[in-house]
Amino acid sequence: MSASGYTVAEANGIWVFVEQDGGVLEGVSLELLGRGRELANQAGTILTAIILGDGVLAAAETARAVGADFVLVAEHPALATYTTDAYARVVADLVLERKPDIFLLGATPNGRDLAGRLAVRLRTGLTADCTWLDLEADTGLLLGRTTGFGGGVYATITCPKHRPQMATVRPGIFRPPAPVDQPWGLIGTIPVHLARRDQRVVVEEHIRHEQPGLTTAERLVVGGGGTRGDFAPLRELAELIGAEVGATRVAVDQGWVERERQIGQTGVVTHPKLAFVLGASGAMQFTVGIDAADCVVAINADRDAPIFEHADYCIVDEIGSVLPPLIEHIRAGRGVHVK
Repeated sequence: MSASGYTVAEANGIWVFVEQDGGVLEGVSLELLGRGRELANQAGTILTAIILGDGVLAAAETARAVGADFVLVAEHPALATYTTDAYARVVADLVLERKPDIFLLGATPNGRDLAGRLAVRLRTGLTADCTWLDLEADTGLLLGRTTGFGGGVYATITCPKHRPQMATVRPGIFRPPAPVDQPWGLIGTIPVHLARRDQRVVVEEHIRHEQPGLTTAERLVVGGGGTRGDFAPLRELAELIGAEVGATRVAVDQGWVERERQIGQTGVVTHPKLAFVLGASGAMQFTVGIDAADCVVAINADRDAPIFEHADYCIVDEIGSVLPPLIEHIRAGRGVHVK
């Protein structure tokens, strides 16, 4: 790889690209600000949040309240909605001007798109879809842990010679920090100069989809291939206990559940207090998404299913034999009966 735009000796500080939609910060951006604050404290350096958009000062206040020392705001009508060219131009210019040591982005559709473009423009490395971040004790290098070979191995990747050290991080990996009552960070605005060549795409319609709250749910009901596509009783159980419905990749690939509800390596990582996992074999690429659960109840007809190694309570039985009486028991306990 050719030399990056600035040297290791020139680099300083940790940056987080903060995604927002209508002034509301994406959950993964809050999570990265929290982890970024911890890493900045560990390294004795500054945490900077960068926000692009139009009318996003309220989002900047939120970033300041959760630990950013500096919040750099770039406002322009052309930045109101994410487009690759405009965002890549503004962020790349800013990085080359201010020279951060570490640059973190969420592994969202927009974050992944922007990170790839920036890595090429800045001539640096990118560790994609990280499931953990840390700093190497002796060198201070960013350690990005990611999975490979279908989730069968973990790899820890460093970028010793190029700057910035870039990583995208999966949503749900870190817990979002609580805002402080008296933020100490400073907010600064950045002049934006965009030419027509920087706006090859015009967004004519922006459709906002309501995303399932899997990463913040306290209770989950998760179905796998063993459901054979019958998610109706899972949804009924979820409604009774105030849970979100999730799924393994097998269930999503079969079209039984929408992709936004996929949990695991290629879905989301969760931190529930309680997770019912029904009919999931328990492959590593799935269990990485529930390993942080406080309590896992697994139901599977195969007594040798790997999911039982990750469960606190194991039920070896068919889903159809367990769920109906469980649902009826919960209803009866609440004085609700179905005719």
